[in-house]
Amino acid sequence: MAPCIKPQQEAQDLQDPFEKLVAPQAAPRKHEIVHRAVIGLAYVHLAAIYGLYLAITAARWYTILFSATTAVAAGIGVTAGTHRLWSHRAYKAKLPLQIILMVMNSLAFQHSAISWIRDHRMHHRYSDTDADPHNATRGLFFSHIGWLLVKKHPEVLRRGKYIDMSDIYANPVLRFQKKYLIPFNWTICIILPTLIPMYFWGESFNVAWHMVMLRYVYSLNVVFLVNSFAHMWGNRPYDKSIRPTQNSLLSFLAYGEGFHNYHHVFPWDYRTAELGNNWLNLSTLFIDFFAWVGWAYDLKTVPDDVISARADRTGDGTNSWGFNTKSN
Repeated sequence: MAPCIKPQQEAQDLQDPFEKLVAPQAAPRKHEIVHRAVIGLAYVHLAAIYGLYLAITAARWYTILFSATTAVAAGIGVTAGTHRLWSHRAYKAKLPLQIILMVMNSLAFQHSAISWIRDHRMHHRYSDTDADPHNATRGLFFSHIGWLLVKKHPEVLRRGKYIDMSDIYANPVLRFQKKYLIPFNWTICIILPTLIPMYFWGESFNVAWHMVMLRYVYSLNVVFLVNSFAHMWGNRPYDKSIRPTQNSLLSFLAYGEGFHNYHHVFPWDYRTAELGNNWLNLSTLFIDFFAWVGWAYDLKTVPDDVISARADRTGDGTNSWGFNTKSN
């Protein structure tokens, strides 16, 4: 049974003496383009489009099933691993599960887990301000993918030193991935998923490679949608004063991460969603399975009465499905 806890600071961050000076809206700024990132992301997206064509016209069913399976594994490596376990410490994991999640996260290859965690802790502490790496007030494209194509805002760099990462740098599993990032992640994310279909069921290199690109780009954009769409459209049942929203369709696509208004109000809840939505929440089911095995423990949740009280006090009067819950 997951223990209930009261709201608390999830990381002992250093006090930022300038925190109150962060502007609630993005100030005009000329972006400095990172051309290598533009070329790389343009290539993988074009290759993914061709991969989609090959999936329809040429790929074997084994290859399609393999790509779908690895896409789910990569997604859970991000949602259950870098997000819920390491960024928010919403539960604890024994070493075997940490290794599994690190490998699954490498399959997603969204840089190193350490970099991802730092950016995400910044996102929560300075959400939708200039110190947020993917500040949604700069527009849909910027918060979705544009932030990866330009140099980071000076506020992101300046305030990053106030984010406590001591628990992450002390983790030998994450240090291993960081140390061997390029050879390890390339092997897990690109090389092996290309070679396995070729070796085991005779898929061509052309199809195998472009199906990997399709899976990779899908995994990237599923996470990007949480940064962009879930800060733009949807209802706000728990706090109508913040940008993050609830989006049930996105939660299905993102393995349970679409209940974003809830998550920003209660970031330490390992479900990232309120009770009643777990049938959309594949990541929660994954964690629950390993809790049953005994490899996941100290699962943190929020009491139902605390959830309801917060919704009544600061919510917009809707529930997660958009229906009004307050009488006129």
